[in-house]
Amino acid sequence: MPAERDVSTGSVPADLQTCHPRRLAEPRTRAGRAALAAMLADPVRALLATDFDGVLAPIVDDPDRAAAHPRAADVLGRLAGRLGGIAVVTGRPVRQVLELGGFEGATGLDELRVLGQYGVERWDARTGTDSPPPPAGIAVARERIATLLADHGLAAVRVEDKGRALGLHLRHTTDPVLAMRCLREPLDALAAELDLRVEPGKHVLELRATGADKGVALESLLAAGALDAHVDVVAYAGDDLGDAAAYDAVERHRTAGGRGLLIWSAAPEPTDETCELAARADLVLDGPEGVVGWLDALADQLDGAGTSEGGR
Repeated sequence: MPAERDVSTGSVPADLQTCHPRRLAEPRTRAGRAALAAMLADPVRALLATDFDGVLAPIVDDPDRAAAHPRAADVLGRLAGRLGGIAVVTGRPVRQVLELGGFEGATGLDELRVLGQYGVERWDARTGTDSPPPPAGIAVARERIATLLADHGLAAVRVEDKGRALGLHLRHTTDPVLAMRCLREPLDALAAELDLRVEPGKHVLELRATGADKGVALESLLAAGALDAHVDVVAYAGDDLGDAAAYDAVERHRTAGGRGLLIWSAAPEPTDETCELAARADLVLDGPEGVVGWLDALADQLDGAGTSEGGR
């Protein structure tokens, strides 16, 4: 169940009170405030997990140029020294995230985990990448996708080949919303035929393997022995529909007796679907700038608490 709020939220957009960088704003829910208090009191028992695009990196027209916020790696490095775990959970391939984020070899991130392709690819800074072969259906879809797009008059759609998935970016079409509606049914049919699934996002549709999502990936980090410390508090930051499964995982963690903090990175042009998901968040921040600023302020708070309590 979503966390109970102290006041009536009214319409979703009016409720999305954004927070400014370098200020450790409090969550707007009791459950969120309790999770933050627990994180500050005993950081070694807290896991921070975030999406990449739209959370640590601004959304751009060319996904290959979506570099992380210039302070993202430094801020995560600061937090990694205090928290029980830091992870990036993303639909991108691991190697792409490491390059765009500047995470590999960054100061303080020697225990970072990156769960790519919705958790199918896994990278631990200490051990490297563990990646199974791509599903057979992706190779078939790769051969057929150009014809499918041409048949629907959507040759302007950019296809991003992620190896284990195909991302169809609609931003460059005349009407991205209409393009998504036109493509959804034939893409769903292709996915069903090839034992794949369609993951919608902001002006993007992704064909990928079934049985993997960000919730499963996040829960794998909470499994016994996955991290060096027992995790009581889980904080997850997302910005799109693909993060709904991770939000669900945090809610399940709460139901099981743990603490959870749901963070939303607000987009300049939210959709009805993302507004519905943002309404579940305990804390709404103003895009990657707001997220990185808030995490920086969290690191300041933890540094101010000293290293004798909760440090590793």
